[in-house]
Amino acid sequence: MKYFHKSFLPVLLMLGFLSAAYAFQSTDLTPEFSFTEGIEGPAVDREGMLFAVNYQEQGTIGKVNEKGEAEVYLRLPEGSVGNGIRFDKEQHMYIADYAGHKVYRVQKGSRIPEIWAEGAEMNQPNDLALADSGVIYLSDPNWEESTGNLWMVSDAGKLVLLEADMGTTNGIEVSPEGKYLYLNESEQRKVWKYNILPDGTVSGKVLLIDFKDHGLDGMRCDKEGNLLITRYGKGTVVMVSPAGKILEEFTLKGKNPSNLAFGGKDGKTVYVTMADRGCVEAIRVPNKGSFYSKIH
Repeated sequence: MKYFHKSFLPVLLMLGFLSAAYAFQSTDLTPEFSFTEGIEGPAVDREGMLFAVNYQEQGTIGKVNEKGEAEVYLRLPEGSVGNGIRFDKEQHMYIADYAGHKVYRVQKGSRIPEIWAEGAEMNQPNDLALADSGVIYLSDPNWEESTGNLWMVSDAGKLVLLEADMGTTNGIEVSPEGKYLYLNESEQRKVWKYNILPDGTVSGKVLLIDFKDHGLDGMRCDKEGNLLITRYGKGTVVMVSPAGKILEEFTLKGKNPSNLAFGGKDGKTVYVTMADRGCVEAIRVPNKGSFYSKIH
């Protein structure tokens, strides 16, 4: 690898060609401060393009290619600001709008956001996760009061409250086989695990893991069921097993990672949005992403 100029590293990361020697070293995919401090919600589509919110200005969705070159893909309606993004198996994009209390859907091939669900009773739709059934799970924090809710959106767009009066709910993910829902509380530094029932509701809540310091933000599963969690304020991504054991911790350049997504040619590149640096960092990890494995 010493023969490659450092400017080629983002390309090699995205294509999945880095050697083991560089596996856990973070590098920049996009220029620093090309996104606002509200950068969040990274998601990779079937073609390998990376999307994240708030490119250049609030209220936009940015699209990033394998060279780290970005463009404004779409703008949300006035008064809306995106946070989490996810794609379903049909490649429709879903966007959590924390300012407008909505979830938007952008159909494949379109750049027009359509309201999929909305509710003034929500605090601030933050992040979302999708089950194979089409059910969406939403975290909904109230940062001022350090509380939060957990919502479900059925495949018909109906909003259902699953749990209220939690801590500051944030990162959320469905396990690869669809049996479990994971939800963290940022300020309380706890990660909860639920059983997903046939109707999409949840039960059997148990504590998966808690941390003594630093916040928690976005989470994604790899195909082995391990949970990768961004440690806001610590500048790391931690890998936690389905049994709640820390397996690995990856150090980033910045200190405030807000979310992450799997991508790259082999699905083992993780793109991390950095709130303090306004850019996307990339690391290589041992396993493919869960969602990546289902769409490739």
